Amino acid sequence: MTPSTEAPIRVGLIGYGLAGGTFHAPLIGATTEMTLSAVVTTDDDRRARVRREHPKARTVASVDELLALGDLNLVVVASPNGLHFAHGMAALRAGVSVIIDKPFAATAAQARELEIEAVQRGVALIPFQNRRWDGDFLTVSRLISDGALGMVFRFESRFERWRVEPKARWMQRGATDTAEGMIYDLHTHLIDQALALFGPVTHVYAETDRLRHGVQVDDDAYIALTHASGVRSHLTATLCAAQIGPRYRVYGDRGAYVKFGVDPQEDMLKAGRRPGDSGWGEDPRDHWGTLGDGERTSAVPTERGAYEHFYAGVVATLRAGAPPPVSPGEAIAGLEIVEAAYRSAEERRAVPT
Repeated sequence: MTPSTEAPIRVGLIGYGLAGGTFHAPLIGATTEMTLSAVVTTDDDRRARVRREHPKARTVASVDELLALGDLNLVVVASPNGLHFAHGMAALRAGVSVIIDKPFAATAAQARELEIEAVQRGVALIPFQNRRWDGDFLTVSRLISDGALGMVFRFESRFERWRVEPKARWMQRGATDTAEGMIYDLHTHLIDQALALFGPVTHVYAETDRLRHGVQVDDDAYIALTHASGVRSHLTATLCAAQIGPRYRVYGDRGAYVKFGVDPQEDMLKAGRRPGDSGWGEDPRDHWGTLGDGERTSAVPTERGAYEHFYAGVVATLRAGAPPPVSPGEAIAGLEIVEAAYRSAEERRAVPT
């Protein structure tokens, strides 16, 4: 392939915590058509980290200062959840294309406002859903499309972790108003994957709990979705699992797929590995899932994870007008389910005893 002669897409990144520093900055840096131009952070340690890891990137102290640079083609919003809407809207109003990390916004109404603004400004607005490129999710997608499971009737998907100490933001009063909590954190991934596989939802049922002392938001949640297609998705996310269950159990009328262990790309990024490195995105053999038909069970090699495909899709959108790798409409549908889940959980608590 002939290298592009176009100038790199200049990216401004808002936030350099887990989302910005671990996911976005490395993936932007691994995308040859992009350059990380500037980062918003006021933390001295994070400023030093930016200088070490991306020496050509400037650091600025505010979103206003970032947008005043005037030379950006794309802004990535990786700030705390409660600021996603305000930061995304500010960038759109400056006439810059925007990627917003999950959750896309605190409400579906906010998400619709962002979409309308982007259309009026004629710029791209793209939700970040990297876990569509988890290797195990790609494996589930392939097994379903190949017919290996037959007609799927139940999809069980989990993110279970053991975190004794809660995040500081989850302990603060008012955390429920800033899109914090398990449903906004991990369930946004689970919901997005279920919608990508099985389409629109007709019914939502949910249970939420606050299990660790002092938390102000849900740290344990279960959501059951009934899809218009007839498939039922059972989605669990918790930080209170001292023993971890299967990441996936997918049942069809011809077979079932069971998978333990999570996609390795997050740990690889934290360890300094990058797309293109030897073994990038490869799942260890002892983490492969199994396919069974009631009589025989066989190991299924996990597809290679490929988070870099998200940013490759962004490049195609900005340069060639291709459909975005994730659309605002998909994020809006997910947020409608988030809101319905919280209503369902609240209705359960309101039942008289």
